[in-house]
Amino acid sequence: IVITTVLQSLYQVAKTHRLVMHDAKPFFRCLLAENLSIPSQVDDIVVMAYGVQGPSQLSMPGLVANLLQEEMPERDVVLGKGAKRLSFSQMPVNVIATQLVAEAGMIEAIWSHISQNVWQENEDAERLYRELDGPLIAILAAMEIRGALLDVSLLAQQSARMTTELSRLTTEAHELAGQEFNPASVKQLQSILFDQLGLPIVEKTPKGDPSTSEAALTFLAERFPLPKTILAIRSIAKLKSTYIDALPDLAINDRVHCSFQQTVTATGRLSCQNPNLQNIPVRTEDGRAVRCAFISPDGFKLVAFDYSQIELRIMAHISKDPVLTEAFLTGQDIHNATAGELFSMSPDEVGDAERRVAKVINFGLIYGMSAFGLSKQLGVDRAMAQAYIDRYFQRYPGVKDYMARIREQASRDGYVETALGRKIFLPDIKHNKANIRKAAERAAINAPMQGTAAELIKLAMLEVDAILAKYPGRAHLIIQVHDELLFEVESGLVDSLIPRINQAMTSVLQLDVPLIVNHKVGDNWGDMS
Repeated sequence: IVITTVLQSLYQVAKTHRLVMHDAKPFFRCLLAENLSIPSQVDDIVVMAYGVQGPSQLSMPGLVANLLQEEMPERDVVLGKGAKRLSFSQMPVNVIATQLVAEAGMIEAIWSHISQNVWQENEDAERLYRELDGPLIAILAAMEIRGALLDVSLLAQQSARMTTELSRLTTEAHELAGQEFNPASVKQLQSILFDQLGLPIVEKTPKGDPSTSEAALTFLAERFPLPKTILAIRSIAKLKSTYIDALPDLAINDRVHCSFQQTVTATGRLSCQNPNLQNIPVRTEDGRAVRCAFISPDGFKLVAFDYSQIELRIMAHISKDPVLTEAFLTGQDIHNATAGELFSMSPDEVGDAERRVAKVINFGLIYGMSAFGLSKQLGVDRAMAQAYIDRYFQRYPGVKDYMARIREQASRDGYVETALGRKIFLPDIKHNKANIRKAAERAAINAPMQGTAAELIKLAMLEVDAILAKYPGRAHLIIQVHDELLFEVESGLVDSLIPRINQAMTSVLQLDVPLIVNHKVGDNWGDMS
């Protein structure tokens, strides 16, 4: 009753006054749960600050220190934490009131500082907040309240199947090792692989022990059967514990309600928590099995839309490379086109092997992949990998020039920018350790593309939300995973809604190359992967 009364009071205040909050999304969720609409005059200082300084120091004390150059004790310091913290009903009213009044004053001061001072010097940050990040808060709150429907019985069946498969693989591992051991024990695995079987040590841990990391085992798995079995065990066990067994416990009335975070990544990408749906592997049978548990309600279909090769298209737009741009403008298969350039053949002559090489290079280079990294990906020596890269840059010199420019600019300014002007800060770009500095340079190459792709999908979510508002209760955006949007749509509405959503997503931002959106319709998410 108290919560409802407070919500109603704030809701009435927001009709005539601007509310300023530190993290407004929980408030929005509460309003939606009470069937109240979300007021338009609400500002979130966390999202405002994120557009200015990135994801660091967004707690109240962090914002006070960073933006106001003052100190503010954390709430846990004043009110206590853990077992020592009393409930609000047990605390003296003056202690609670003093803390909350101090926090309210700081929230107003931070809001004033950003809106009246910082934004005066950074118009892009204000525009991003007003036109993109701010309005998105309500959409994310609605997605979280709606949630996604689970087939709990299917998850139970998958759990039993995976238990059986894990038992089989463990037996197989014991046979390959010649003795029983715990595959989850790093110490036992090190002893089996390197002491008893004498496998080569690929890399070492910081303590000097032979590494059993995924990268090390993947390398060994190309020559030895036991590491391959261990990798399979790890993959299934992780999926089982993280998703198959965890999802039913996270669900409320068979719906799982993820938390979509917009102030966590440096590039502006949304992140997902409890559960993290972005980490479900889509290229493995077991990963698709997890997605199969996300189903449509009776009378509805799941409809998925995703941008095709979005970061490569953004690379063409940013680099202005004429050959890469022409390939997209004429609708060529970009991997076949690249393979044709690399191997001096027509795109029609390209086979699976050549296309695979081109695909790895196309996607690898936009992440700043080196010849060493490419050689590991392709299983060729470093000289061959470097020859591929040299040939790629001969044909796409605009891409090479872009990479050189962005490294120089990042080193000079300490940040790079997206198409809409979001600054992505790179604190390690001048680090005195070469490996850390090189990693920052690789991040600098990809960040404008990943950040622009994130802005595209956010713009799409805003445009699509305006369309869905015309069909209350009949269509809902429920999940976003990078360049993919997943909807629940009333069955009779699917055919008419698909072209409208497609049109909205392909026209949100004008690039030098066309945006292409694919869509799929199904009864579960796995069949659409």
